[in-house]
Amino acid sequence: RNMKMLFFLYLLIVGIHSNSYCYERNHQGVRNQNQRGQENRNIAQQIVGNSVCRFACCFYKDISSYENNGNIFFSPLSISTGFNPSEISENEIHEGYRQLMQMINTKNEGLQLNMGNVLFVLDKLKPQDKFLRNLRNFYEGEVYPMNFKRADQAQIKINEYVAGRTNGKIKDHVNNLDPLTEILLISYIYFNAEWEKPFDPKYTKKDKFFVDGNTVVEVPMMFGMGLFKHGYDEQLSSTVVQMDYKGGASAFFILPDRGKMRKLEKRLSCEHMSRWRTLVSKSSANVYLPKFSLYVTYDLKDILYKMGIMDVFTDKADLSGITGQPQHRISQAIHKAVVKVDETGTEAAAATGMEIVPMSVPATVVFNRPFLLVIIQKHNVIFMGKIVNPLKKD
Repeated sequence: RNMKMLFFLYLLIVGIHSNSYCYERNHQGVRNQNQRGQENRNIAQQIVGNSVCRFACCFYKDISSYENNGNIFFSPLSISTGFNPSEISENEIHEGYRQLMQMINTKNEGLQLNMGNVLFVLDKLKPQDKFLRNLRNFYEGEVYPMNFKRADQAQIKINEYVAGRTNGKIKDHVNNLDPLTEILLISYIYFNAEWEKPFDPKYTKKDKFFVDGNTVVEVPMMFGMGLFKHGYDEQLSSTVVQMDYKGGASAFFILPDRGKMRKLEKRLSCEHMSRWRTLVSKSSANVYLPKFSLYVTYDLKDILYKMGIMDVFTDKADLSGITGQPQHRISQAIHKAVVKVDETGTEAAAATGMEIVPMSVPATVVFNRPFLLVIIQKHNVIFMGKIVNPLKKD
């Protein structure tokens, strides 16, 4: 049980690179002892990635069930579970995560992805050497001692740490810190990237966005015309538009038919996400997309509690793998995510980004009502969300 709790904490602490090609678990052959080298490491990545992808869908559906009228945005890189450690050895898990974390933190021109996780531990507790070594070597995680009894000072130090790791984009990460805190888990992620084909700001105009049947707001609506990757997912009754960023990332914008948001959310799965890349094709289109910025905070303790994940936050937790003492528990787990979607790029770059195809009749896709957003890098899901009101930043 101690090992299972420790594996859960690893999954919760580390950012896991979620594979968008999410197949159902295939137990047969996973533990083939003859598999070695790269093939064996690929299996570890696939198992971890598939597990995280399924978690992402479940996490989204859980949030959307009580966030009907609010924006949603989170990273399955930073929060995940549902992985059964009996399917794969500890060494394979470490190696799989190490490779995934390296891919996440690889610097790409035109793409900024700041992701990290840190454990602040009561200064009287001493984490075990093995835990620190694994966290550092395989998960690029950090552990810092903290005097939580001086809550105000601790809060300032923690917020300064997070702001420093996100270029000042995430501020006031922690509020009302409990002086009885023993272990504080923080995950943060900031994403900023330039479009391969930028929108031209001169075409951005105010336009209507229908939040719901009773609410209409005016938003800055970007406009792009030319060749776009787009298609229609009949199973989800939704139009899918893929827009590529520099640095290898892509954004999938999913616009359900009117009145079909519930159907989309109910049926959304890893299988659907894996199919979008082959579903879309490049053809002439006029695309209208609102600008928006999101700054979202989730108390993972409350959300995971509702999902039935409780022990790690209660006295039933056995975290002796961290401190050597089983009586400690996670006091708080906070997830913040920041995203900004706009024309991105200089005016000159935007001017050269248009692809005019006058001989074809373009399709028109107008994102003027709630839609989903999935950001993928190198075939791996890094964000999921729903834009209900582009004017609301939280």
